[in-house]
Amino acid sequence: MNQAGVQLVCFDLGGVLLRICRSWAEGCAAAGLELRDGRDLLHRPSDGWNELNDLYQRGRLSRDEYARRFSDATGGLYSPEEIIRVHEAWILGEYEGVGDVIRRIGEAGLDTAVLSNTTHEHWLTLPRYPSLQLLKNRLASHELGLRKPEEASYRAVEQHTGQAGASILFFDDLEENILGARAAGWRAERIDPFRPTAEQMMTALHEHGVLA
Repeated sequence: MNQAGVQLVCFDLGGVLLRICRSWAEGCAAAGLELRDGRDLLHRPSDGWNELNDLYQRGRLSRDEYARRFSDATGGLYSPEEIIRVHEAWILGEYEGVGDVIRRIGEAGLDTAVLSNTTHEHWLTLPRYPSLQLLKNRLASHELGLRKPEEASYRAVEQHTGQAGASILFFDDLEENILGARAAGWRAERIDPFRPTAEQMMTALHEHGVLA
């Protein structure tokens, strides 16, 4: 029985429920492309990816426009079509055991949600992952026009679900998103994406008194 007052467990997607590429080199390998010029194109201000990714995840750019502008920003090192290939290969699959975690939460009578900084195209792939079909509330940055760790993104979850503050337990793999959730009054635990995530979440659920 839940003795802690938690009524909603909210998850990030990449790095928590879904395995994703963590670098441009990994993305190229997943897409079957070579890493050209030894360059990691992500998080380099000179390549403009951060700004373009922000616009894309807010739903302000189409996939094709994102790919064209990213290709232009890198001097054509990769074509727009190749950038789309990397984007399509970015999600690698579910982490083992996450479905069991979501089922256990549901069996305990708690609500579930996902809050993800993502894109329209990645969002469309969710039905292929069985565990994600168990999630009752799904909120995405490209639909909200908001990105974590903006306070408004957490408030959107509260408005959508009717839960707020310490009644929400949140899992994310990025420290800035955890800090944003805690600033909103949520309980929040950072997940290490390089270790089994289901085990980490089960430990936290026990520690917060959500599961016996």
